[in-house]
Amino acid sequence: MISQPLVTVFGGSGFIGRHLVRRLCIKGWRVRVAVRRPNEALFLKPMGDVGQVQIVQANIRDDGSVRAAVSGADFVVNLVGILFESGKQKFSAVQAEGPGRVGAAATAAGVKRMVHVSAIGADADSASDYAKSKAAGESAVKSAYPKATIFRPSIVFGPEDDFFNRFASMARMMPMLPLIGGGHTKFQPVYVADVTDAIVSALIDPASAGQTYELGGPTVYTFRDLMEIVLHETDRRRPLVPVPAGFAKFQAWFLQLLPNPILTVDQVKLLAYDNVVSEGARTFKDLGITPTTVEAIVPSYLWRFRSKGQFEGKTA
Repeated sequence: MISQPLVTVFGGSGFIGRHLVRRLCIKGWRVRVAVRRPNEALFLKPMGDVGQVQIVQANIRDDGSVRAAVSGADFVVNLVGILFESGKQKFSAVQAEGPGRVGAAATAAGVKRMVHVSAIGADADSASDYAKSKAAGESAVKSAYPKATIFRPSIVFGPEDDFFNRFASMARMMPMLPLIGGGHTKFQPVYVADVTDAIVSALIDPASAGQTYELGGPTVYTFRDLMEIVLHETDRRRPLVPVPAGFAKFQAWFLQLLPNPILTVDQVKLLAYDNVVSEGARTFKDLGITPTTVEAIVPSYLWRFRSKGQFEGKTA
């Protein structure tokens, strides 16, 4: 192993990215963070020593900037992903074509190892454009960089997540929480620190080259279960109201017109599929990692959504 390897992290200012940058800095590695808007990623610099974290401009849709970001790197990690389309940020450009562009640049630059983070549910035959683009991205990476390690996490949770925080915020403002399709869809939430440990493990271990891993936490929950956890930890009493998928699509058609929609039609389609580790898949166990439970972490940050903060006792 190189004493101070250089790792280029595409999407390093995002939720998983900021935790990965911190983890890499702790290991003493040099980190080049490739983002579209470098001024919005400056908060990452204090995570390392002076000069350890470098912020560079790169757009995963642009060949030249991707090649420049990869040049001289020992390792490459691609974390770029979007939950909904906006402007030029389309699923096809960002999640289907972009990973292949990064893989091709990594191959041309002689990068030693590459990790690509996809998602559980990536499926070329899915009704969801998000899931189809994730599958296309995996295929593009494998074609451009055959030895890439691919990770498919379920819902990733942690202090800045966009799942538990979003619904906790909704519970604070809304008189009810919707259960799309009845709330029966299954999820296997995974802690962000466990995901970053898996990424670092893959960069170190040659045995992970060319492998695909599905990352899920130790417990499978229904959507209703997760909403009950949100209400319990925020000390809110809200009815959980089943919403038929058809009506949810109708509502989402209007909501997706907002600049930052809380729900889109494509997301409603995605909720028709369980989001859990498939039988026979490579998992955390193959990496020697024991995943962390939701109950061990989520209470540590959802208390801020209680009406009186951390000093308010939870009701029975």
